[in-house]
Amino acid sequence: MVGPLSAALPKISVSIASHNQAILVKELLADMDRLCGTYPLEVLLTLNQPELLPFDTDNYSFPVAVYQNLAPKGFADNHNQAFAHAAGEFFCVMNPDIRINEDPFPNLLACLEDTCVGVAAPLVIGKNGEIEDSARSFPTPVKILCKALGGCKGSDYVVKKEIMFPDWVAGMFLLFRRDTFEQIGGFDQRYFLYYEDVDLCARLRLRGYEIALCTEAKVIHHAHRSSHRNIKYLKLHLASMLRFFFSPPFFKICMLRLRKQKI
Repeated sequence: MVGPLSAALPKISVSIASHNQAILVKELLADMDRLCGTYPLEVLLTLNQPELLPFDTDNYSFPVAVYQNLAPKGFADNHNQAFAHAAGEFFCVMNPDIRINEDPFPNLLACLEDTCVGVAAPLVIGKNGEIEDSARSFPTPVKILCKALGGCKGSDYVVKKEIMFPDWVAGMFLLFRRDTFEQIGGFDQRYFLYYEDVDLCARLRLRGYEIALCTEAKVIHHAHRSSHRNIKYLKLHLASMLRFFFSPPFFKICMLRLRKQKI
């Protein structure tokens, strides 16, 4: 690990995992340094494989601690590992391909003032200005099949100005209260890549928490969609999907919804 130690405890610990994405990380850290000065931050940067950093970790207004994995780990493992080192009252999971035009944290923290909210996410904008489909209803085998056959198009929710409460939000940018993330046990590390966010939101809902899309907070996502182009990632995506469909959280969510329909 390298990086400066902060004298004061941070309000928010930001976990970023890089997969040979140091250039993107540099741009993201520059955005945060320029715009995210409302609350004290710390950044926990995990290098999932060896790479040289094109920036000096001492050059930011917040401490940046760098952790080098001896072998590549999955999304869940990387962020759970970072949480073990986090000192903040809040824990933020952020992808390297996120860009920031304004500080999203004040609006996200306002959403988390409601103790019924377990996780808060910003509205995600694509690099061409389109609203991304980052808030969705829980997937089902029927819905996946419908999409595969060219049906079930469009977003699951209509984005409005007020706070929205979808089933789950995509894991590219998530903000938790520290105690909530700890209570839920973090991400399920049996998911190597994909569906960690779906599973975590399902477990939060089963504990009575709401999932909040805070539309007043906005970030930009430079998506790569690896599973659409690479057979390796497509296989990982399918494996994670099947794991979720055969998991206790999915079964319990389905049973709860069936009961509600009968009432």
